Amino acid sequence: MAEYEKKVRVVLTENGCKFIRHGKGDHDIWYSPITDKNVTVDGKIKSRHMANEILKQCGINYRF
Repeated sequence: MAEYEKKVRVVLTENGCKFIRHGKGDHDIWYSPITDKNVTVDGKIKSRHMANEILKQCGINYRF
């Protein structure tokens, strides 16, 4: 199974999203200037569907 967390973080950074802080467990909070919202990003993304949903919440039109 593919690991998507590093790929998602690269796409977030390339689109201007900023790391805000560590959340509970292995989650991180990122800020998306596109949607002007904070988004929770899991530290262990094993599903491309979850990776795509995170990018969708950030307003990024990118699919794995």
